[in-house]
Amino acid sequence: MAELPDLEDAWLVIIDAQRIFADASSEWGSPMFDAALPQMKSLRSGFGADRTILTRWLPGTDREGSWGAYFERWPFADRPTTDPLFDLVGPAAGWSTRGTVDRTTFGKWGETLTRVTGDRPTLVLAGVSTDCCVISTALPAVDAGATVVVAADACAGSSEDDHAAALRVMGLYAPQIVVADSAEVLAAR
Repeated sequence: MAELPDLEDAWLVIIDAQRIFADASSEWGSPMFDAALPQMKSLRSGFGADRTILTRWLPGTDREGSWGAYFERWPFADRPTTDPLFDLVGPAAGWSTRGTVDRTTFGKWGETLTRVTGDRPTLVLAGVSTDCCVISTALPAVDAGATVVVAADACAGSSEDDHAAALRVMGLYAPQIVVADSAEVLAAR
């Protein structure tokens, strides 16, 4: 069992539980999403709607610098932010009383999130993709002094190998980042 920090006042952040990452026909669809969704739901039940924050990645309009090449590589995602592809998956709708934190960056840590959680919160991260938006949220959060627990089985990677690699990297940041499973997190609440 992982040595977890105090989770009494922790926030659950479910990262990008969106159709674009869940749909198997999407170029970004995670083959792990369906297996991670029940753990996300279990965590949400344990934390409640008032302590759960949902995020969404949106493409925005910035095509300067590396974003230009990025959207040339992934033109299917270069759509208006109102496109249904960016909607939360059906089961996640209503999981939070706080709406969604929408960002045009991979990482979701920032002013919008800290307005809710405070500057140095304890966060439990779940969602997709482990090897992109989850790790991109975890690292700047711990740099800012947050404590992060990654619920590994409630995360979905772009592949099993990439998921495992991201978890290994985040595990190197202990004790600032702790990798655990959702049952351990819920038992510690």
